[in-house]
Amino acid sequence: MHAFDILGDPVRRRILELLAEGVRSSGEVVEVIAAEFGITQPAVSQHLRVLRDHGFATARAEGRRRIYAVAPERFDEIDAWVQRFRRTWEPRFEALATEVARGKKARTMEGEN
Repeated sequence: MHAFDILGDPVRRRILELLAEGVRSSGEVVEVIAAEFGITQPAVSQHLRVLRDHGFATARAEGRRRIYAVAPERFDEIDAWVQRFRRTWEPRFEALATEVARGKKARTMEGEN
């Protein structure tokens, strides 16, 4: 399955946002996701499994709990895809930064006069 197929689901994206903040137990993830999306514990567990099975998250047993974390390696595939487009917008951002700096300099010079 392609990375964007996995990330296309808003529940899975939200789970990854939670995990990006730090490791969480499956119970903590279920609590947040169930409240935000109104889905059941088994549904959240299925999303966690998809993320784990496709390399976006890792899980380790800690007693009876499962602790989840983001697996950053899989995001390399996404970064490689985005890199193709980065060439398009980076020069525009650099031009914008130049114009902003010119505007600031002009305002500073006006204030000195």
